[in-house]
Amino acid sequence: MDQKLITFAVPCYNSAAYMEHCVDTLLQGGDDIEIILVDDGSTKDDTPVICDRYAAEHPDIVRAIHQPNGGHGEGVNQGIRHARGIYYKVVDSDDWVDVPALRQVLDKLRQFVRDDKLVDLMIANYVYEHVEDNTQKVMAYRNVFPTGRVFGWDHIGHFRPSQYLLMHSVIYRTQLLRDCGLELPKHTFYVDNIFVYQPLPYVKNMYYLDVDLYRYFIGRADQSVNESVMIGRVDQQVRVTELMIGAHDLRQVGAQHRKLGKYMFNYLAMMMAISSIFLTMDGSPEALGKKTRLWEYLRTVDRGLYHRMKYRALPAFTNLPTYQGRRLSVALYRLARRIYKFN
Repeated sequence: MDQKLITFAVPCYNSAAYMEHCVDTLLQGGDDIEIILVDDGSTKDDTPVICDRYAAEHPDIVRAIHQPNGGHGEGVNQGIRHARGIYYKVVDSDDWVDVPALRQVLDKLRQFVRDDKLVDLMIANYVYEHVEDNTQKVMAYRNVFPTGRVFGWDHIGHFRPSQYLLMHSVIYRTQLLRDCGLELPKHTFYVDNIFVYQPLPYVKNMYYLDVDLYRYFIGRADQSVNESVMIGRVDQQVRVTELMIGAHDLRQVGAQHRKLGKYMFNYLAMMMAISSIFLTMDGSPEALGKKTRLWEYLRTVDRGLYHRMKYRALPAFTNLPTYQGRRLSVALYRLARRIYKFN
């Protein structure tokens, strides 16, 4: 099969109400892109029909894959298995891309291919599109990454507390994802964190393009980042966090690339904080027991990492003792959410 410049994987599950907007923006990339629509066992609407229609109308660009329901992670896995693109990006079916920014990204990727100087990772900005108040918040990385040149981990700056690499901002070289053995768990939400985190130590060179590419729609009542939904799915958040704990020896990562080690520590600390705060919000004895077991698991993996995270990093505010301490932890989380508008 002919190789493409980039594969866009779009996991779709009962997405008929909004997926066409997503796909239509991607199609503006032209003939050297590939779009893989992964129908994840949709049964409640016309998602399978829409996937097949796009594949029939654009046979050189769009492929439709129908699978039994396996969750978002299996949709990403299917995309990696079947991708013909040199690069790989996941776009959720309720999100979309900015077309002028997409064209700039593709132009730069074409240049890397022409020069035979592929980068392992391209980073671009993303935009929170908040439906509840019709506002936008751009998440950019000008303070972190140099612009206009290829760079490595030794050349990155300081991430702000609300600033992380998310699935929305990354474009990985496809073969790197395969070489690092990335395989996301089935039937699990929040696996996009593993998608971003696990490959990082394999990345040798990067390029940051300061354009607002990805538009992240946020505010649907059933969305996975809705607070009540996150409390109901907290077991899956914990599972993802545990998999990330076991993915890498952060001491070893830090010994090779100090700045990368620091960043990955902070990312894992953020995941520990989120898991802890939603278990605290649940408040049941069972949930509080799960929080204790999560921290104990971290201690069995790396005692030093456990002490740094629990007492000297972001998660410390999620572990305040007593009932009043837990209430304060939740209040601080909600204040931070209002300030930073991260979900």
